[in-house]
Amino acid sequence: MEYSEYVKVLTIAGSDSSGGAGVQADIKTMSSLGVYAASAITAVTVQNTKGVTAVHTIPPDIIEGQIRSVMDDLRPSHVKIGMLPDAQSMKAVANALEDYEGTTVVLDPVMVATSGDRLMEDDALQCLRKMLLPASFMLTPNIPEAEALAGMTIREADDIDKAAVKIAIYGTKWILVKGGHIEGETKEDRLYCEGKLLKTYCSNTVDTPNTHGTGCTLSSAIAALLATGESVEQAVGKAKQYVSRAIQAGAGITTGQGHGPVNHFHAPVQLLVHAKKH
Repeated sequence: MEYSEYVKVLTIAGSDSSGGAGVQADIKTMSSLGVYAASAITAVTVQNTKGVTAVHTIPPDIIEGQIRSVMDDLRPSHVKIGMLPDAQSMKAVANALEDYEGTTVVLDPVMVATSGDRLMEDDALQCLRKMLLPASFMLTPNIPEAEALAGMTIREADDIDKAAVKIAIYGTKWILVKGGHIEGETKEDRLYCEGKLLKTYCSNTVDTPNTHGTGCTLSSAIAALLATGESVEQAVGKAKQYVSRAIQAGAGITTGQGHGPVNHFHAPVQLLVHAKKH
């Protein structure tokens, strides 16, 4: 017997009260790409375009409960993980997901907001390496996050390659190191498979302060596109294109007084439906 269902992805992330990043950006991104988005909230941030002023962490049992509730009922094939503020949150996520074999996890190690505010406690780094990296299909760190995970300083492309090798030891098969923090007319992201450089993705730098939530948006787009059946290289390429166009579409629009959001709905797609058998 066949039945129809939406393509579904679960985002596990913090809430951004200004709507530009975090779970709000994840849901907007997945929805605009035609994927049904479910969510598990890990933290509530007091945040606007100018910065983060407070973080309230959700109790670990509630985080784990949200994940299990969604996974047991909706059964999404893919999961995106964003902000996990402390070790207890990470353990809750790891404990929940280990019971759902075959789930594809895209991990965006959110450590620092666009404004520069720290979003992860220091004791959480070791837990991230030991519990979540081995369970993740893909990791999407920016340069500062790659430095923290690899325990080294990155100054040039060769350093990124070395950092990827160090990070791959923890078990993540695919690593996409984002180059947005490097100044220049172009931005280059580097995709690694088991620590080996596979492909580079270049895009033109857009002169705009409206880049709030781009990391959340990219990782969510990758998870969504993987869920629709795209290969890793195709998913990353199309996700990069989606984010670039979202930045361009929102570049000249003022939203708040700091780093404004991208335009997630520059080319929305209807929710995708596919047939499955009981």
